[in-house]
Amino acid sequence: MLATRLGSTLLAQQPIVELPSVVPPRSVAAALYSAHRDALVDYAQRIVRDRSRAEDVVQDAWVRVQAAERRIPLTEPLRYFYRTVRNLAVDGYRADQREVMRKGEELAAVAEFIADTTPSPEAVTVARDELRQVLEGLEELPERTRHAVKLYKFEGLKLREVAERMGISVALAHNLVLDGIEHCAQRVARET
Repeated sequence: MLATRLGSTLLAQQPIVELPSVVPPRSVAAALYSAHRDALVDYAQRIVRDRSRAEDVVQDAWVRVQAAERRIPLTEPLRYFYRTVRNLAVDGYRADQREVMRKGEELAAVAEFIADTTPSPEAVTVARDELRQVLEGLEELPERTRHAVKLYKFEGLKLREVAERMGISVALAHNLVLDGIEHCAQRVARET
């Protein structure tokens, strides 16, 4: 009962807020935005070539058209809206193109300082000569050792897989591969 009295006392003390009886009229820009939004976005998309960017352009245009409408009465608001969308879209597209050009110039400047990783003709000749020596060294090996080295180095098998494929123990596969690689390394070292 005390709570009821306190509650009614509190309610009686608060002022009553009245809402305005007339809702302000909707602006012409808002009406145009609602009625033509999809067409305006399609129009902007043809310029900027990106749907989400086109939606941003139309939103920005709506804000600008609303601001212009508050300053002066617009004689052809829909035409003004399309012109604003076009100008914003073209400006955005040009800014994007300038950014692409700027980034391209930056990449070109950086590319000048990156070392060329293409091997020189001399390095290619040396590598080919070493490969020839390794292949000749492989031909000098016994058949079983040569086969183990080829499986391990050229086919990329693990020692366990080499052993399984050849029907030998892993320890023997290890020894064969090691002997073959050492022989080829010595062959290259002798001729250089």
